[in-house]
Amino acid sequence: MSDLAPPAETNAPAYSVSELAFALKRTLEDAYGFVRLRGELSKVTHHSNGHVYLTLKDERAALDGVVWKGQVRGLGVRPEQGLEVIVTGKITTYPAGSRYQIVIETMQAAGVGALLAQLERLKEKLRGEGLFEQGRKRPLPAVPAVVGVITSPTGAVIRDILHRIRDRWPCRVIVWPVVVQGDAAAAQVRAAIEGFNRLAPDGAVPRPDILIVARGGGSVEDLWPFNDEALARCVAAAEIPLISAVGHETDTTLIDFVSDRRAPTPTAAAEIATPVLAELRGLVADFGARMHRCGGRVVEDRRQRLAAAGRSLARTPDLVELAAQRFNVAAGRWQASLARNTAAHERDLVRVASRLTPGLLVRPQAQKRERLDALAARLAPTAHRQLDRTAERLASLGLLLRSVDPDRPLERGFARVHRQDGGLVRAGASLASGEAVTLKFADAERGAVIDGEATGKPPPSAPPAKAKPRASAPIDQGDLF
Repeated sequence: MSDLAPPAETNAPAYSVSELAFALKRTLEDAYGFVRLRGELSKVTHHSNGHVYLTLKDERAALDGVVWKGQVRGLGVRPEQGLEVIVTGKITTYPAGSRYQIVIETMQAAGVGALLAQLERLKEKLRGEGLFEQGRKRPLPAVPAVVGVITSPTGAVIRDILHRIRDRWPCRVIVWPVVVQGDAAAAQVRAAIEGFNRLAPDGAVPRPDILIVARGGGSVEDLWPFNDEALARCVAAAEIPLISAVGHETDTTLIDFVSDRRAPTPTAAAEIATPVLAELRGLVADFGARMHRCGGRVVEDRRQRLAAAGRSLARTPDLVELAAQRFNVAAGRWQASLARNTAAHERDLVRVASRLTPGLLVRPQAQKRERLDALAARLAPTAHRQLDRTAERLASLGLLLRSVDPDRPLERGFARVHRQDGGLVRAGASLASGEAVTLKFADAERGAVIDGEATGKPPPSAPPAKAKPRASAPIDQGDLF
């Protein structure tokens, strides 16, 4: 016999898993068929089928919720991340996953959540500083050569971006790895943006032409690092154009407002940052074809216009033949006219030549020569007398000039006394004892010093010289002629 006894038989029936799950479902729905909850919305997802999936939470617990498609339009507010609401509905379970949730029928706003209130205050502050203005946003480059991506290196986001860029515009992509969630995320993203902006355009690592800050979707708490004020100011001050691609289309962070362009998804950011190479090639080919067609049309139009103008012009042989005919007629008339003109001038010349004799020129020449000889005979004596009178006057002026020459007395033994400054001494009393003077003689100049005092007695006057009779000047008696 075995030491272990078989278990005692009981009358309690054995439930299947489905029976127990649905029994719990009915129990919860009966006990909580109508509940009214207050909480903050998180992880709001608007599904493509029209349903809205979300989470209601407070400080200590969280409850999944769903709004069926038929109830979405009747809600008082649009479900958004961080919104504090009051909802009504019933509690039910999801048997396939052993989860319970609330099926929401009505929803009203109960106030902005703490995070959203803080975010709104920060947005108003930055908006007041003008960081959201469209005028300060930089244009994106049309054909970037280098694209910088700031995101987590281990995730679907970077793979989607690289795949999209490789398909559209094969170019160099530089990835700056950062964490995109947690307390260190904002500081790392800010350091990456500043690091890219400090790169030199011609350095070993080229400076990107455009930056992409990317992260996948998440709750308000997950995306909160991208609402950091310091990060927002760093994005606004960056020199390189920047595209923010944080979260999904319904997610909005602070850097979306200060960035140069916001993308709804990271894949869309790659599409915004790069053109499509195939489209550019097609566009260039289309421009070339259009230019060729336009050039062909222009040439054809000019050809048609030239042909139309040519039809209105006379034929070249007609113009040449008409001109040649007119030339032949004029040439025939010219020969006869030239002969008649020559004969007429010959007759005029013969008629005038009969009156032309050498005497017509000789007699006027003889008359002019006789008048010239008579005039010369009359003018010769008068000219000689005038020259003699002028010579006498010139000699008198020379004698007068010699008589007033200040250096002439020096030739007779006199000397002139000058002061040191070159002034002429006119009186001996004006000279002081010991004063230096210069004596100018006819042949040289000598220095001297005044000695003694002036006596004040005038020198003895010399006896007056007898006046010599001056030669009488020739008397000009004039000219009778």
